[in-house]
Amino acid sequence: MHPTITLMQEVVASGDDSRIADLLAENVKFMPPTYYATWTGRAPVAAVLGHVGQVFSDFSYRRVMGEGKDWALEFQCKIGDLDAVGVDLITLDDDGLIETFEVAMRPLKSVAALREAMNARVQTDARFLEFRKALT
Repeated sequence: MHPTITLMQEVVASGDDSRIADLLAENVKFMPPTYYATWTGRAPVAAVLGHVGQVFSDFSYRRVMGEGKDWALEFQCKIGDLDAVGVDLITLDDDGLIETFEVAMRPLKSVAALREAMNARVQTDARFLEFRKALT
């Protein structure tokens, strides 16, 4: 398995979101399951993933599939009292950093709960006001 994928699993399992930025390429693109938009850049993506790590509980990877630059990591977790399963689709760049990170999840009720929890967090995190200004 690629060292970045192994380290990402360790970082996610530890809940230490401060280490996620080191795994991301400078212009990483993150596509969340909650809406059709893309977060771009190391700082915004690290911030989003940090909040996701606080919203999810009982998180674990069930299967890891891939080789080279392309990886699929199947996970399960809880969002409040709702169960969810999903897949992290990850592409690494030539330096072995995460270049694209797309998440697919189900069921819809759990994804809606994630969206609600993330919107509440983003609205109270001053960093996201700066990120929005940079996007407009």
